[in-house]
Formats: sequence, C-alpha cells, structure tokens
Amino acid sequence: MRVVAIAAIAGSVAVACASAGTSSSGLRGKVTRGPITPVCRVSVPCSEPERGVKLIFSRSGKVVARTTTNSKGWYRISLKPGAYSVSTNRPGFEHKPKPSRVTVRDSMRRVDFSIDTGIR
Repeated sequence: MRVVAIAAIAGSVAVACASAGTSSSGLRGKVTRGPITPVCRVSVPCSEPERGVKLIFSRSGKVVARTTTNSKGWYRISLKPGAYSVSTNRPGFEHKPKPSRVTVRDSMRRVDFSIDTGIR
C-alpha cells in the first residue's frame, strides 16, 4: 500500500514539475538597432542585432517581466496574455523600441523590435 501511495505522489510531482517549466504564451524574436552609419549602402548594412539589451515589459505602469537579448539579438519571454508596454534599459532614442506596445495571445508568437539610434 505504501509503495502505491509513494508512486502516485512521485508521479504527481513529476507532472507538476514538467508543466511548471513550460508556458504556452509569450513572445520571441529579434531586436535590431539602426541606423548604424549615416549613409547606408548595399555593401554596408544599415542595422545590426542588438546584443545584451534588456527588454522591459510593463502593464498599467508596473514592470512585470524582463529579458535580455543574446549575442545575436534574439530574445524569448513567457508572458500571460494581455497588452504590454515595452521599453529598454538604454538611454535617449534607444529607450523606446518599435513597436512600443504589444499584445500577447494564448500562444508563443514572434515580435521583432527595432531600436532607433538617432544617427541621421
């Protein structure tokens, strides 16, 4: 009887742990910054991946989540469905990415952000 009870508890814990680490809603994508030169040419790209930038997601003026881009500008974050304002940890022009508002649905969706460097 004890073996059955222990096996049932262990099985429940395994299922709870497996489902706790997964999220079915959120965002993923790439963050780029640009322009990176005053004049863009075919041989010189106008933008580049934004490495190590922190994306900050807020609802009703309160920060609810943060994520940081990897070395290639990619990010991924689990968020509950709803509308969010997005900002970065960068000053000036680079503080507000485009888009600066996103809506999370019941699934993981791709949203790419661009950051204006202010170079003209």
